Amino acid sequence: MMTHVRTLSISPRAFRGWAMAGLAGLALAGCVSLAPEAPDSLLRLTPEHVAPAGTTTSGKLTDALVVLDPEADRSLDALRVPVRVDASSLAYLKDAGWVEKPTRLFRGLLAETIRAENGGMVLEGGDFEVTGKTFVGGRLLEMGYEASTQSVVVRFDAVLSHRGGDEIKRKRFEAVIPGVAPKAQTVGPALNRAANDVAGQVAAWVRD
Repeated sequence: MMTHVRTLSISPRAFRGWAMAGLAGLALAGCVSLAPEAPDSLLRLTPEHVAPAGTTTSGKLTDALVVLDPEADRSLDALRVPVRVDASSLAYLKDAGWVEKPTRLFRGLLAETIRAENGGMVLEGGDFEVTGKTFVGGRLLEMGYEASTQSVVVRFDAVLSHRGGDEIKRKRFEAVIPGVAPKAQTVGPALNRAANDVAGQVAAWVRD
């Protein structure tokens, strides 16, 4: 039985065309990424005052102070660092981002600062919201950079309430650090200092 094999003849011109197309595809693949690039700097908030290692607290959940997630507008509901250009324009800091949403970072910083400075049972949000005695929440208004004044600004409207009580206290806290260059390596540490300043002010207010 004879087997007939057909051969395909490719002209040198067609071969060169296919080869060039393949090389172009490889070059394009090297320039285009389907995944977003990570920023050069990832920022976080670290408390300047922390409870000493080995510190223990005990008590009833119903007597705990609970720090709630702050509310915030869309500019702070992201992993980017906002830059206020003017009263109506907003941009984001180049090559920098938060490791976690700034509202969650600020909640953790505030809880640790209150725990370190005031003592007592201090918990963070979650299921404890329905069992705590005292609640600290509010709205994070600013935590970013102002281009017009070259300043870092953290502004927080704090709300203090008690379970079963009708009285609610509200107070605005702010920290401004001027003379900050619009770069990740300078804005990040300045934001951390300003956030710690505000957290310390809130802790003193809650204590009083």
